[in-house]
Amino acid sequence: MSFEPLTEKGIPLEKQIRYWEQIAQKPYNKSEIDCYTRTRQILMNGIEIEAWGFKHLFSRLCPDINDCKVVSNIRRIEDTQQTTINWLAPSDQTVLDTTLGYEQVAVDLTAWLAQNEPDEYVRETFNFGLLEDFDHLYRYSQWINMLEGKCPNSILQEQTDVFLGRPTQHHHNENYLRIRNPYDKNETKPQTKVNILTLLSAEQQTHNYYAEHGFNYANKILRETYAEIKDVEEEHVTMYESLIDPTESIYEKLLLHEFTEVCNYYTCYEDEVDDRIKGIWEMFLDFEIEHLKIASELFKKYENRDPEEVIGHKVIIPCRFKSQKYHVEHTLRNEIDKRLGDECTFSYAQKSDLPSDWASYRVQEKFAKFGSPTEETIALTQYFCGRNIVFASDKLKEDELKLLEKGLQSEAAAGNTVTPDCLEAMIESFEEMQERKEQD
Repeated sequence: MSFEPLTEKGIPLEKQIRYWEQIAQKPYNKSEIDCYTRTRQILMNGIEIEAWGFKHLFSRLCPDINDCKVVSNIRRIEDTQQTTINWLAPSDQTVLDTTLGYEQVAVDLTAWLAQNEPDEYVRETFNFGLLEDFDHLYRYSQWINMLEGKCPNSILQEQTDVFLGRPTQHHHNENYLRIRNPYDKNETKPQTKVNILTLLSAEQQTHNYYAEHGFNYANKILRETYAEIKDVEEEHVTMYESLIDPTESIYEKLLLHEFTEVCNYYTCYEDEVDDRIKGIWEMFLDFEIEHLKIASELFKKYENRDPEEVIGHKVIIPCRFKSQKYHVEHTLRNEIDKRLGDECTFSYAQKSDLPSDWASYRVQEKFAKFGSPTEETIALTQYFCGRNIVFASDKLKEDELKLLEKGLQSEAAAGNTVTPDCLEAMIESFEEMQERKEQD
């Protein structure tokens, strides 16, 4: 039987206020938690942060004081939901531990969405962002090994590959090139609207997390790495939010936000393997069903339309967190050399087809004037580890140098770029050292 949110019974708003022990709950054990319980926790934190921020914007734009009162009550409840979810993370989980979790969310969420997105243009945009987040995971994985002596799989649990993507130094663009062609609110399916808002929420909180925690490490290159990747996350937020039809009213957007929350909590509840956390997802799903009903009544009042015209009558599945290695590898092999295209057509292009006056070259040259910290990250691995840390299939490992060459561009490249020749020499030196150790 399909789940129909608008016909389900939620918990009345006045019964959703909880006491502090219910709000600040016991954190999970980072050594025992399933990696996809962590990704669900991270995703839902982002969903609630987006909902909170939007409802503040709603109150700044809404002229009706009574509507503002209603939305403020919902916003207060959702703020406590965010506290519960975010504080499930334990205090002994380092910033880099959490960072790898954030990037695992970005990779596996984006890959799942791309494969379940009905709009071809939106799907292409998701796949474009996917290869950038995949490279971020690769760069941060080097740091958790170098700085904290941990294997990335202590977080990733072998569900997500650690391998180069489209090189981070090439992600920096003239930001207006990130703006995409928005969907038509009257023609687009609810799945696409939920997919975009879900991914936007995840990427926005990743940007904010790096902004708030990059300073926690004293290492100069690591701090600059957080700054560099944070800049890319700003571009991702620009890219994904631009896909949304700007003519949606604040009441339609409120409806979509509440529906997106319901869909994500429902999916988390269905998939969760931790019984205690599953109970949290179930409770918050019941909360959000009531919030959705309130948003639906406001939508009907001001739009004089049935909410089902916008969200349909069945729940949408935004993401099933599971390993996405095959799709990521397929996308990597086919699109690592893809770049943002013409600003007038909101298109994509191969790096070989870019004009010499491509606007992003100017930005990349300025950022890379004294080198790229994400490139320095890979260079440092030779000193600390002998070579870069990679976890992938043997076939993918065999093509590492070939893919790096395909992904790198010579124009506006940083002076400290790790070229295929540099990486090959690093790998050969490491293998020779290993052979000598075995002989000794």
